[in-house]
Order: sequence, then structure tokens, then C-alpha cells
Amino acid sequence: MIAIKIIAAIANCFYIFMLMIFVRCLLTWIPGLNWNNPVLNALRSSVDLYLDLFKRFIPPLGPFDLSPIVAVFVLVFIRNAVLYGAVFLFQILGIIR
Repeated sequence: MIAIKIIAAIANCFYIFMLMIFVRCLLTWIPGLNWNNPVLNALRSSVDLYLDLFKRFIPPLGPFDLSPIVAVFVLVFIRNAVLYGAVFLFQILGIIR
């Protein structure tokens, strides 16, 4: 039972980070937004650490930045690998069947 809760918590952490990426991308469409707000600044700094990895390799196509799309796909791949790895580990340990 505890293993299922651990796996759900890991999945929720990935979901929350994907939601943060989505909110960050939507907020860039609002002109004149004050990024000095502590909440917005924390969102920007935490998400941009991950997005900047992809912005180095994927140049924007005109006004469109496709790096968040690729970043989310990679994050989904990592999430699936971590979750399947956790399930496999818990099965080996005999915690879940």
C-alpha cells in the first residue's frame, strides 16, 4: 500500500512540474507582466533552469519557441522511466505484485 502512494507521489511531482511549464509558457503571452513578483519570479527561475537546457539546442522558429514542447516530451519520457523503474523495484522487493 505504501509503495502505491510513493509511486503516486512521484507521478504527481512530475505532473506539477509539467503544469508549471504550461503556466510559465502561458504567462509569457501577457505583455507587461511584473516578473519581480516573488511567486512569478520563483516560477520563472525554477522552470527556466529546465527549459534553458533545450533552448540551447532548439532555436526559435520565428516567433515560436518549440523548446517547451520538446522539454515536456522529454519530461514525460523520464517520468515513465522513473515510474516503471519504481514499480519494477517494488516488485523485485516483493512490496507489490
